[in-house]
Amino acid sequence: MKLLFDVNLSPKLVHRLAGLFPDSVHIFDTGLARFTSDEVIWEFAGANGFTIVTADSDFLDLAKFRGVPPKAVRLENCNYRTSQVENLLRRHAILMAELEQSSRSTLVIRNTV
Repeated sequence: MKLLFDVNLSPKLVHRLAGLFPDSVHIFDTGLARFTSDEVIWEFAGANGFTIVTADSDFLDLAKFRGVPPKAVRLENCNYRTSQVENLLRRHAILMAELEQSSRSTLVIRNTV
């Protein structure tokens, strides 16, 4: 599973999670400008086989109206440290893999700790 980390998440996640999610990238690494529209990012992710990981709900709305690909993972109320985001994604890696294989377009992860 290749992840595309949205601008609202740390670029450090790419390296921290490389063993679990190889070939993942941060939006800053794609050549897309910081202020590129969500629709352009959505098209890029779909064309390149990425699942978008984000802390906002915009991509959930796009998934509802545009369908897959790509798929989107939202980290709800994500106002915590990069290490916490990393741990959260590691704990939910199986659910994320199941999303990739399912007909569903989105997964919302809540930090319950």
